[in-house]
Amino acid sequence: MTVLLYIVGIVLFLIGISISIGLHELGHLTPAKKFGVKVTHYMVGFGPTVFSFRRGETEYGIKAFPLGGFIAMPGMYPPLKATTRRAGTASGEDAQHATDAAGSDHLGDVATETAGRPRRQRRGRLFENTMADARDFSNQEIDPREEHRTFYALNVPKRLVVMFSGPLVNLVLGIIIMAISLIGIGITTPTTTVQTVVECAVPASEAAQRPADQRKSCQDDDPLTPAWEAGIKPGDDITSVAGVSTDSWDELSSVIKDHAGERVDVSFTRDGHSQSVNVPIIAHESARVDDSGKPMMNADGTPQTVTEGFFGVGPVQERQPLPLNEFPGAVWDQVSGVFHAIVTLPVKLIDIAEVATGSKERDAEGLVGMVGVGRIAGEIVSTDKFQIMDKAQLGLGMLGSLNIFLFAFNMIPLLPLDGGHIAVGLYEGARRQINKFRGRGKIGPFDTARLLPLTYVVIALMLCMTALLVYVDLVKPVTLDAIFNSG
Repeated sequence: MTVLLYIVGIVLFLIGISISIGLHELGHLTPAKKFGVKVTHYMVGFGPTVFSFRRGETEYGIKAFPLGGFIAMPGMYPPLKATTRRAGTASGEDAQHATDAAGSDHLGDVATETAGRPRRQRRGRLFENTMADARDFSNQEIDPREEHRTFYALNVPKRLVVMFSGPLVNLVLGIIIMAISLIGIGITTPTTTVQTVVECAVPASEAAQRPADQRKSCQDDDPLTPAWEAGIKPGDDITSVAGVSTDSWDELSSVIKDHAGERVDVSFTRDGHSQSVNVPIIAHESARVDDSGKPMMNADGTPQTVTEGFFGVGPVQERQPLPLNEFPGAVWDQVSGVFHAIVTLPVKLIDIAEVATGSKERDAEGLVGMVGVGRIAGEIVSTDKFQIMDKAQLGLGMLGSLNIFLFAFNMIPLLPLDGGHIAVGLYEGARRQINKFRGRGKIGPFDTARLLPLTYVVIALMLCMTALLVYVDLVKPVTLDAIFNSG
C-alpha cells in the first residue's frame, strides 16, 4: 500500500507540473493568436508525441516526457533578408541587397574573379551553416504571403507581451496556489492554550553537553519551571501575564521574555472558570534561533544562547487562515527567495558537484532537481506522519514554489529562455529608438540567429545541470525527514 501511495504521489506531481507547463505555454499561445501570429504547434512535454489533434492551423499534443513544453511560431529566427533591409521594404535596391546578403548564407567554394584572377571565396565562419539552417527551419511553415503573421513581424511591445505572458502565468498560478494553501487551508499557528507543561528548566549549554538519551528527561537536581510549580495544566488558556492581555502566542512569549527575574500574575481559564496565580518568571538560558526557528550555531559548533524570561509551557497548534494583510509579504518572501536561489545557483551547483564526488554531504536545504522533488512528493503522499490536510498543504506549497521557480528561471535574460527573447526585444526596441532619434529611419528585426552559439552554451549547461541533479537525486536523495530535521 505504501509503495502504491508513493507512486500516486509521483504521478500527482507529474500531473501538477504538466498542468503548470501547459498553462505557461497557453500564456504564450493566447496573445500570439490574438496578435495574428501563426502558431503551428502547441505541445506539453518533449520527445515522441503520445497524443495530438489539429484544430485549424495548430496541432495540439502531449509528448512522452512531461517536464517541458513549447509552442512553435514561424519567425523566431528572422530570415536574413528581413534583418538586412529597412523595415517595410522588400523590393528595389534594398531587396536586391537583401537577396545578395541572403545568398551568403549558403556556403561553399564559389569561384570569383578579382583583379582578373580567379580565387576561391572563403569558407563560412563557424556556426554560419547552423544559423542558416535555424532561419530556414524557423520559417519553413510560413508562406511568403503570410510574412506579416510571423513572430518577428510583430512590433516590439507585442513581442514582449507574447514572451512575458508565459512566465507571468506561472507567477500568477504560484500566487493562487499560495493563497489556497495559506488563506484557504490556513497555517499551523501556536495559540495561548497550553499543550505541554515543561517540568524542569535546563540551561541550553548544559543540555547540549548531556548524552542524547538524557536531554529530554529531568535530573534530580534540575530546577522546576514556574508553570510546573504553579500547577498549570494542558488545556489551560492563558489570558494575561503581568496585567498584559495575551491574545496570541507571540504576545504571550514577548511578555514572559521581558519579565525575567520578576514575580507576575498569570491569569488563565480552566474548564470555563477564570483563575490567577502569582509566579516568578525565571531568567533562563535558551538556544538562539533564526527567523525560521532553526538553532543558530557558533563557529565551534556549539549552540548560540540567549538569557530571557521563561515560564515553561508549550502551545496548542491550530490551523488558522493567514491574515490578508500578511499575504503580500509571504508572496514577496517566496519570490525574492527563489530569485536569490537562482542568483546563487553557480555556488549551489558546485556544492552538488562535491556531493556527487562524495566529498560533501547532501544539504537538505540545498538544490533539488525534478527527480528529487518527485521523490519528495511520493514521500508526502505515502507517509503516515501527517494528516490529509497537512499532506495537501505540503503538496500545494511544493507546486506553488515550482511555479514561482518557473517564473524566475524563465526570466533569466539568456536564450533559449523567455527572458532571453525579452532581452532581445528590449535591445531591438532601444536600437530602433536610437536610429529614429538619429534620423536613420526604421530598421529590420535583430538577427536572433547570431546568438545561437551562446544559446548552445546555455543549453549545454542546462543539460549538464539536469544530469548532475538527476544523478545526485538518485544516489543521495533529500528525504522528507531530512528537510524537517534541518528546520
